Amino acid sequence: MAPQADPSILPFSVVVPLYNKAPFVLGSLGSVLAQTFGRFELLVVDDGSTDGGADLAEGLADPRVRVVRQPNAGVSAARNKAIELARGEWVVFLDADDWQHPQFLATLRATQRAYPQVDCVASRFVEFTGAGTAPPARWPVPPGPPRIELIEDLAARWMRGPTLFTGSIAVRRRVLQQLQPCFQPGESFGEDLELWFRISERTPIALVHAPLAAYRVGVADSLSDGRQPWCQPPWVDRLRRRVRARGFDPRRRRSALRLADQLGLNMAREAIAAGERGAAFALLMGARHAMAGRRWWVTAAMALCCPQGLAARILHRGPPVPAAEGVPDSRWPPPTPLIPPTAPRT
Repeated sequence: MAPQADPSILPFSVVVPLYNKAPFVLGSLGSVLAQTFGRFELLVVDDGSTDGGADLAEGLADPRVRVVRQPNAGVSAARNKAIELARGEWVVFLDADDWQHPQFLATLRATQRAYPQVDCVASRFVEFTGAGTAPPARWPVPPGPPRIELIEDLAARWMRGPTLFTGSIAVRRRVLQQLQPCFQPGESFGEDLELWFRISERTPIALVHAPLAAYRVGVADSLSDGRQPWCQPPWVDRLRRRVRARGFDPRRRRSALRLADQLGLNMAREAIAAGERGAAFALLMGARHAMAGRRWWVTAAMALCCPQGLAARILHRGPPVPAAEGVPDSRWPPPTPLIPPTAPRT
């Protein structure tokens, strides 16, 4: 039986790393303050911003808001600091240009009570496009109680389609404290996805099938590391080493290694589209355990024979058409490639 929660402890700490997102931060923080479930603290860790965003956060007249400043050290350091300072039973992550639906925390709370054995809950999400600074209108969610999916193998589930992202997840604080440093210092590409896989190796994830968080796309990421999309991030190698260790669940090992290979093929295709054929072949060799699959051979054939311009058109098929500002993508669930790409997030 799960231990009873201490009623004196806040259920949630919503943590927001902030770096030069002044045009967006009040909209993001406002989405938290508009939650129908109000027992939380809102902890903003300013990572050395120079645009006055932290001053805007400090100006909010709400005692639940706490702003902590630190010299610029990167998004991972900011999130780790927030986990260290958090006082809630559950830590919720929100980037400074994303939003929460008003029912987000209330739904997560109900899910936590329905599945007391899990240490991680999350929801589906929608994407918003457009470079404007206005927060989106409240987007609709399906009527009635949402379906809850219990994910036992996140890598296998990730390859089937959309699951979660950083702004739609909550984790018990004690689990995060055991995993510190949760986010790899100095990294800002895939460092969040690596943590979700580490957590999933300890606990199932209860996924709410309702879009209760919103992810802004089409805005330059002020905390991304500037890496090329065909450069394999270090976390993929760490994943491979971790799951190959003695004692790791063999079933999860197979799916995790397959995911790593498929991510390698994603990056190989980006390299082909950019004309970086040497990098593409190196990535193909790194994913050689996927040679039994058709996707590996199609990618290899493109690397050998397909002109760069044609490859770019085939693989990217042009940029998405931006939606009107404040209007969510109406596709639900949103379309996704076979293997969702890992995008840098702040």
